Amino acid sequence: MNGVIITNPPKAAEKDVAALSGYGVATVHEALGRTGCLGPGLRPIQQGARIAGTAVTVLSRPGDNLMIHAAVEQCGEGDILVVATTSPSTDGMFGELFATALQRRGVRGLVIDAGVRDTAELRAMGFPVWSAAVCAQGTVKATAGSVNVPVVIGGQCVRPGDVVLADDDGVMYVPRERSGEAVEAAEARTAKEEASRAAFAEGQLGLDRYGLRETLVRLGVRYQSYEEYQRNGPRP
Repeated sequence: MNGVIITNPPKAAEKDVAALSGYGVATVHEALGRTGCLGPGLRPIQQGARIAGTAVTVLSRPGDNLMIHAAVEQCGEGDILVVATTSPSTDGMFGELFATALQRRGVRGLVIDAGVRDTAELRAMGFPVWSAAVCAQGTVKATAGSVNVPVVIGGQCVRPGDVVLADDDGVMYVPRERSGEAVEAAEARTAKEEASRAAFAEGQLGLDRYGLRETLVRLGVRYQSYEEYQRNGPRP
């Protein structure tokens, strides 16, 4: 495949990225209508890390990390490196040396739909990673790919400059044009959740707070005592 390296793509506003960094992935995902999730295949190699930044994207051949080397040059303060491959791969395409170079440039973490290695070292140096696999299998540097082009992960198309958020629950992205909307939606979602948390702490049930009793009735769900159930058996 022919390759291209795009320089200086547009990015989401820094103030929006900073604001979104205060919210969890699940909160922003729900706030935007349950959109943007990159799926269950990307798992953190550490626990307790939460990052938000702008995507620098890489499209590589499986088992070839040449374009990650090229992407390092395009990365800067506040970015997150997002790597996809042209077909499924679990090879360890990224490790401690890459992370050292990226940390020096202010990169906040890695999201890779392939494998990583040197995980103990990555945790020790505090470089957060979300990957599809952990594998010691090495790679080559022989095939052209692209940097800062749209990449597809988990059925979602991530573009350079989009906001990427990652925490213990997984990874999501926000289109760069929607970053301001995402901040407002996350604020509203958080306020709603805080009100519900206070109500639940006082003993209110979700059935009543969310009007779910009516939903149960509409779906034909009945309440029945244990004795009635034993006597009559389940209703077809």
